[in-house]
Amino acid sequence: MVELTFLTRADCHLCEVARARIAEAVAGRRVTVTEIDIDSDEELEARYGWDIPVVLLDGRQHSFHRVEPGRLASALDALGA
Repeated sequence: MVELTFLTRADCHLCEVARARIAEAVAGRRVTVTEIDIDSDEELEARYGWDIPVVLLDGRQHSFHRVEPGRLASALDALGA
């Protein structure tokens, strides 16, 4: 099982687009998706600020600002999802 963490915030247009692309890429795969609003965590907000959305795969940064479904799918394949 691959852990995908999606860092986002309210009223973020790029986050809405990324959410849909993540859903497309993880469909039918063994992936647990956790969404975190960075504004609820001072450390995450300080670390990522305006570099959202951010996708972490098993704790490692995969992408930020934009999510490319094909690239994400390839990374998930490599992790065995």
